[in-house]
Amino acid sequence: MTPTAVVLGGSLAGLLAARALAETAEVTLVERDSLPATAAPRKGLPQARHAHQLWSGGARALAALVPGITDRLAEAGVRRHAVTADMVVLSPHGWYRRWPESHHMLLAGRDLLDATVRAAVLAHPRIQLLQETEALGLTGTASAVTGVRVRHRDGTERTLDAGLFVDATGRASRTPHWLRKLGLPEPPRREVDSGVAYASRTFRAPEAARASFPVVNVQPDPRTGEPGRGGVLLPIENGTWLVTLFGSRGAEPGNDAGEFAAYARTLRHPVLADLIERATPLTDVSFTRTTANRRVFYEKSRAWPDNYTVLGDALCALNPLYGHGMSVAAQEALILRDLTLRHGLSGPGLSRRIQKALARPASAAWELALGMDVFYPGATATGPTFRDRALAAYVGRLLLTATGNGRVARRFTDVTALERGGHVLLAPSMLLAAAAGPLKPPLTDAPLTAEERKRAGLE
Repeated sequence: MTPTAVVLGGSLAGLLAARALAETAEVTLVERDSLPATAAPRKGLPQARHAHQLWSGGARALAALVPGITDRLAEAGVRRHAVTADMVVLSPHGWYRRWPESHHMLLAGRDLLDATVRAAVLAHPRIQLLQETEALGLTGTASAVTGVRVRHRDGTERTLDAGLFVDATGRASRTPHWLRKLGLPEPPRREVDSGVAYASRTFRAPEAARASFPVVNVQPDPRTGEPGRGGVLLPIENGTWLVTLFGSRGAEPGNDAGEFAAYARTLRHPVLADLIERATPLTDVSFTRTTANRRVFYEKSRAWPDNYTVLGDALCALNPLYGHGMSVAAQEALILRDLTLRHGLSGPGLSRRIQKALARPASAAWELALGMDVFYPGATATGPTFRDRALAAYVGRLLLTATGNGRVARRFTDVTALERGGHVLLAPSMLLAAAAGPLKPPLTDAPLTAEERKRAGLE
């Protein structure tokens, strides 16, 4: 008899978890809302209107999980951008140079990306979608989960039985509450809320810049103790630019279209304001504040039930500013696939082993986000820890070095693209490079080429 699994949540994380488990099981995917049939907004995903990217570490995991998805995404209009050759980035320590390609990112509106992946995943014959079905709680004991209680749109309730249950319900996850009801202890958790608010609009790029244009990113410097302001321009499908402006407490952007361009003028450099001044707005401003970093350390729980695991934002929700959420979810789903292919769906201690393995990609992205966000005023009740400050001082020195040292910049993109773990930044060669500092003088302006400036109407 074919094993069975239940995945809670039809987000990208849930879809990829379902696809991972379909290699070994019949999978029921439970979604509270109704999923759109096309590239349209999905209820419960306010961050979809803002900047997103799929880093190459996540793109490779996605390609391994869903055969043929790379071609399908390209055909749908998803764009491949080279890191850092196709990027113009003002870091807290100055402009990065546009070094030769080390990795890449996939860029598109979130609706298009989700719709393309969703169509591919739900076409799998072993995956059944239950829409408009809400998960109410778990059945079982502190030792093992045996079922999940659900309620359908018509009000009827039932219990779904399976060999493995996966929580991919995102920031609204009820797992801590459900585990308490089974008699399990509260897992450790930490929240770092930078207070960043986001305002985004989509623009039609100037005609000459529609086919090709770099990512443009003006980052704040959280070390000053002042509210941070920043923005990013992502060239996405159909010759459009997705522009997200963001600011921390005391410097939040507004949700009014008339204020959007004015706020862009308050950033550390005017390049974003100059670019959108020459583009045509296509949408109103989308605004959200749901940006806190929140991690539940399930892998450190004193006890963990068999047949249950948690991934995606339900495990570790990250500030969307860093664009790691989708990539982490894809890497976690790949780990889930590999472990269940090797060991099956259930067995004493297997779920705990899976949960510990899922912590690896979550930890890498968590450390990257905290290295910046913990320094914003009010991000935590007690402020940065000694470890936070020590790590930030070293990383800051490396970031400064990366503005004028291609080898260090490459190692940093290894980590930010989630291709390698943060340990590579502690190698002896990196310690020596940090001590030496940048090998080239700082750039004095945005490293756009003359041709790019012309195509964007800046000259």
